[in-house]
Amino acid sequence: QVQLEESGGGLVQAGGSLRLSCAASGRMFSRYSLGWFRQAPGKEREFVAAIMWSGTARNYADSVKDRFSISRDNGKNTVYLQMNSLKPDDTAIYYCAADANMGIGSKASNYEYWGQGTQVTVSS
Repeated sequence: QVQLEESGGGLVQAGGSLRLSCAASGRMFSRYSLGWFRQAPGKEREFVAAIMWSGTARNYADSVKDRFSISRDNGKNTVYLQMNSLKPDDTAIYYCAADANMGIGSKASNYEYWGQGTQVTVSS
């Protein structure tokens, strides 16, 4: 069983940066793929980024590629999302998720465990 808790969200002006963290617990954490998703009010949940357990493979949504960076520290049981050059369209609740099958796909249904989310608001 894996438990996830996001932190690091907040209010930032367009062009600014935030780093989200997701602390995980569970004996098998280091073998889980981890992903970030986001959901704006009235919108579907969308994929942001994912990283495999070894950290050697990453996947990004086109909308955030070259602006966001996902990383993980298995020793700290934590996955990060560094968000740079933030835009108002990035405003959403951001969720981290874990995939016991070690995939890094973009479909939310592939991920078995989810955190409660952290709010990111980008002002214009």
